[in-house]
Amino acid sequence: MPAALSYPGVYIEEIPSGVRTITGVPTSIAAFVGRALRGPVNEPITINSYADFERRFGGLWATSALGYAVRDFYLNGGAQGIIVRVYSPLFKDDAARQAALAAATAQAQTAADAVEKAAKDAAAVAAPPPTVNDIVTAVNNSVNAASAPGAAAAAAANAVAQAVKTAAAAQGATVANVVAAATAAKAAAVTTAANAAAPVTRAQLPTNNLVLEAAYEGAWGNNLRARVDTDVSQDVADRFHLDKSKLFNLSVRDTDADITEVFRNVTVDESPRQVARLLKNESKLVRVQTPPGVLPTAHDDPQPGDDIWAKDNLSSKVTIPASNGNQLAQADFTGKGTSDAKHGLYALKDADIFNLLCIPPHVPDGSIEQQLIDDAVSFCEERRAMMIIDPPDTWIDKDAAKNGVGTDIGSPSKNAVVYFPRLKQPNPLHENQVEIFAPCGVLAGVFARTDTARGVWKAPAGLDATLVGVPELAVLLTDLENGELNKLGVNCLRTLPAAGRVVWGARTRRGDDRLADEWKYIPVRRTALYIEESLYRGTQWVVFEPNDEPLWAEIRLNVGAFMQGLFRQGAFQGSTPREAYFVKCDRETTTQDDINLGIVNIVVGFAPLKPAEFVVIKLQQMAGQIQA
Repeated sequence: MPAALSYPGVYIEEIPSGVRTITGVPTSIAAFVGRALRGPVNEPITINSYADFERRFGGLWATSALGYAVRDFYLNGGAQGIIVRVYSPLFKDDAARQAALAAATAQAQTAADAVEKAAKDAAAVAAPPPTVNDIVTAVNNSVNAASAPGAAAAAAANAVAQAVKTAAAAQGATVANVVAAATAAKAAAVTTAANAAAPVTRAQLPTNNLVLEAAYEGAWGNNLRARVDTDVSQDVADRFHLDKSKLFNLSVRDTDADITEVFRNVTVDESPRQVARLLKNESKLVRVQTPPGVLPTAHDDPQPGDDIWAKDNLSSKVTIPASNGNQLAQADFTGKGTSDAKHGLYALKDADIFNLLCIPPHVPDGSIEQQLIDDAVSFCEERRAMMIIDPPDTWIDKDAAKNGVGTDIGSPSKNAVVYFPRLKQPNPLHENQVEIFAPCGVLAGVFARTDTARGVWKAPAGLDATLVGVPELAVLLTDLENGELNKLGVNCLRTLPAAGRVVWGARTRRGDDRLADEWKYIPVRRTALYIEESLYRGTQWVVFEPNDEPLWAEIRLNVGAFMQGLFRQGAFQGSTPREAYFVKCDRETTTQDDINLGIVNIVVGFAPLKPAEFVVIKLQQMAGQIQA
């Protein structure tokens, strides 16, 4: 609005320029969804390096392909990733766990009783008088039979037997104290064995009246220890108006990952220093299971040379272990209720943007379900992303891939790509033995590297698209075999002289020649997705603006400036802007009926760069000059 003109003089007004710069979105943020050793569950966590992945999610894990895929992504040029950890508990509800716990307790109790009885029976022999070694021998002989019913029985029997052996090895051991050791160990052995057979989702860590649990699901929490001390600050007590006697320090350590967290001057009373609130907001290791009503007592003071994390009297350890859960299945990613709950694949709804989706096989040498592929591709179409599909483990040669492309990897989609074959790489968890791995992580890295070097409009294929960290391919293809798969929309990975392992295909799942689809090529589809997402985000300001020519002119100005920028970078065909793109927004695109309905129509067109897939060199001899 112009300033109110009330006095003679000069008035200054600032007039909006109408320029609203449209910024291009990222093109190669890769989302990985699968099973990991540790970390938040059903949360999209952004990482910027493989070191980030190791710290948050535990690194490589032999029973999951996720860590290998993330490693390969960063080896091949990836910059930013999003990790969604999916966890499938052994027991779907507490009732199922309690039933399993009761059965395991009964089994363990019977086994522990049998080992104790063997020790007592051996001690009751009248002549010759039994020795400590006789007791140990009797216990050893009873363990196998006591272990027969199952894992809980074996664990309890062995725990009681170990207590007997430890007592027998002590200086001054007698028959009586060896037998007493069996009885003393029995209750703890039964409890430990039963809890191991029916673990909770998160490990539990009672700490002197303060019951803690692991912050996230999985067996990683079994390595936690905690310690309480009362070396607290009077200044903190005064600042928060607290009784110093009600303050304590809590230290928590993950002995496997070598991580220690220390929370000083906390309390169980309501306060900004309340321990449950503080751990929820700041700890990556533990949470308070139930708000404590009693101040936890301090652990013993260590003596010089003591390792506070190794001794039970100096720190507390997990009493109810957790497990790494079941192998994942399709229902864990896209099953009933997962979309509404934002679990599994749909945890990515909370991610601002991702461009590439990788769902590595649930086990390194397996495949994911067709239904999961279809669900994931459909989700990618909603989010303007591309899914990189791994070849199934049944594609062991060219013919298997050729016959299975129409049945094994879901419906053809312009937002999906598939590559063949799998990769042969050394596995550092198996003494660097060469094993077969899915290629999605490597390919996501190649996409990212190509985007950085050349732009999203360049096909992520060719002699520059080398596969870093891949010494060998699972199947070697000839040119003719490559040609058979290429025309079906299967992109091949090849070993070429001098270049090594490279990507030698650039088609989407709509790239089958018989479909004659306009979205046949990966760079064309990804360029369109890039423009769509950039314009979607860059034109939000248009909403609720007066729908008339001044608005349309601003739209043409800003969208045109964005497209002109891409033209200057070489993103389109054509030697002039008129040949490369157009932007229309006027009375021809937006009629009065549209205006009455609150609609403004913007039409944007571009001439895509298509890859030179086939290079034909024509050679002929020059005829000699013939003179008459």
